[in-house]
Amino acid sequence: MQDELIRARAAARIANSLQRTDKDRALLAMGEHIHLAAGAILEANVRDLERARATGEPTHRLDRLRLDESRMKAMVEGLHQVMALSDPVGEVMSAWTQPNGLHMEQIRVPFGVIGIIYEARPNVTVDAAGLTVKTGNAVVLRGGKEAFETNLALTAALRDGLEQAGLPPDLVIMLSDTDRRSVDALIRARTLVDLVIPRGGASLIRHVVEHATVPIIETGVGNCHVYVDAQANLEMALDILINAKTQRPSVCNAAETLLVHTSVADAFLPKSLRQLATLGVELRLDERSLSIVQHDAPDIVRANSVSPMVTVATAEDYATEFLALILAVKIVESLDEAIDHIGRYGTGHSEAIVTEDDQAAREFLTRVDAAAVYHNASTRFTDGFEFGFGAEIGISTQKLHARGPMGLRELTSYKYLIRGAGQIRS
Repeated sequence: MQDELIRARAAARIANSLQRTDKDRALLAMGEHIHLAAGAILEANVRDLERARATGEPTHRLDRLRLDESRMKAMVEGLHQVMALSDPVGEVMSAWTQPNGLHMEQIRVPFGVIGIIYEARPNVTVDAAGLTVKTGNAVVLRGGKEAFETNLALTAALRDGLEQAGLPPDLVIMLSDTDRRSVDALIRARTLVDLVIPRGGASLIRHVVEHATVPIIETGVGNCHVYVDAQANLEMALDILINAKTQRPSVCNAAETLLVHTSVADAFLPKSLRQLATLGVELRLDERSLSIVQHDAPDIVRANSVSPMVTVATAEDYATEFLALILAVKIVESLDEAIDHIGRYGTGHSEAIVTEDDQAAREFLTRVDAAAVYHNASTRFTDGFEFGFGAEIGISTQKLHARGPMGLRELTSYKYLIRGAGQIRS
């Protein structure tokens, strides 16, 4: 790994001074080579999927691992969208002249070498490469063993594109060692790596946070909530809930808990939970929700081959990112109780309120401490593509140096340029 990191550092020094035209030409070539290598990439993905199924990987990880023609097309489209975005490197963030005549400029610059640690998400390989090339960084990728062959095939295509564009292939390096020791080596390589971004499950992120000596940006677990307020449009609330929970349950911006104001619980819960049940969602209900369902929708409580399992929710359920068709439900007495529940169990990712009450919406948006807070919209929009970033390197749930979906600007630092005319300090 030492040799690979040294090569990445050398490539980053070249990338630091590249012009936008150079970088966009490389992104175009990288997309072309992914298209040319699509057959080999999909064949590698099939082999990875077969091994993952044989080792008992859960459904949500298999979904993240799987590639098909539409997902391949989306990865290339992501590179094209990044091409179309402004290059942040060299942007003057602020400028002023001191009384002594010194002219100061604060400008955006690349970090240098960025390490990305991730699990069964081959799309991260392409997103990370595209964003780091556009920002003049080199990237060292450490993917999970589940996607090993897929990642190697994708990286080979990306490096071919870089070479065709006349840029160093070592701007994108995939580590071949998937042992946990390679993670530890990467997160402690202070002189060679400028920043590490972990993307994955809670245990991976916790390990990186606890053991890294390289600066990190923590991308977080998504224990997300939808709160249906007393003044909610219930049809809108149902549409938002169904989308937030079932559109793609294996991702971090999917809703895991439904909170319902007590005044609308009788009207909202039977219909909404019955519809969720028909979509195969398992329900973890507080006792009051269970009582309503038993009285008004007893059919979904009965266990059979179609209906989901219904159980009484525990504190552990409210603290869990299920990443599956499972939903915890709780009735709350007030907006304050909903915000308190989110404060206790939320992970600072994405939270939503459904309400026609502007004051309640303002309070929720102001008081809920999360990277993305929604009024009358699904949590599923917390995504770099949906935010107009072209792609994302991850979703930060911390507050330094970036928060929420991280695009191009979040992959830059800054420095000061000072121009004088012979001034000396007295």
